[in-house]
Amino acid sequence: MDLEITSCNNFYKVKGHLNKSTVGIFINEFDNIFNNFDSLTISIKDVESMDKYGVEALSKLHTESLMKNKQFSIIGYGCKELYDHFKTEIAA
Repeated sequence: MDLEITSCNNFYKVKGHLNKSTVGIFINEFDNIFNNFDSLTISIKDVESMDKYGVEALSKLHTESLMKNKQFSIIGYGCKELYDHFKTEIAA
């Protein structure tokens, strides 16, 4: 399965594989998203796999939300690598 992104207002569901070959779709979908919304929630519950490029894309969204003082939430048990990334960012 490739990557499927569905949305309702500022709530997005990501389904499939978020990796090097599909991260471009993800980036295009969320490019300048914080110009349109004050908060954003992304569900990664249905993400089957995520590589370092997917983790980096979500991390960049997080950084952008902090820079623009916007709310950003990631929900779901989608990926241990993503959890580990943010866990180490907090500890650093």
